[in-house]
Amino acid sequence: MPVDKELLDILVCPSCHGVVEYRQEGERESIVCTSCGLRYPVRDDIPVMLIDEAERPPGT
Repeated sequence: MPVDKELLDILVCPSCHGVVEYRQEGERESIVCTSCGLRYPVRDDIPVMLIDEAERPPGT
């Protein structure tokens, strides 16, 4: 289930404070920063906005 739009409007990337967006690729759900590219997992419909849990974009 997608993350609520109102929640997305108030979330920012904890690393760079950039805008984030919801993405779903098959079964995988994540919140992705449009500035730095960090990908935060969504587990049980809850975004896990912890830098230590984020995946770095390829090549960084």
